[in-house]
Amino acid sequence: MQNTEKIIRLPTVLARTGLSRSTVYRKMAEGTFPTQVKISIHGAGWYESAINRWIADPPAYRAANDNRDLDAGSSHARG
Repeated sequence: MQNTEKIIRLPTVLARTGLSRSTVYRKMAEGTFPTQVKISIHGAGWYESAINRWIADPPAYRAANDNRDLDAGSSHARG
């Protein structure tokens, strides 16, 4: 089964969350914002559903709860 989850890029994430670029990366490091997913050698984005969960309840968000189900069905190796 193919993963149909939409991946959004940084400008969209910034527009939807109202956060600055530095705040997004700081919150990612703290584990209080969704982590990026690699989409090419030099490109990364975020799962739209993870961003939507963060928007719905920022104080309760924990990145450890995201990407687990989506990555479980993935057949590619991570390096």
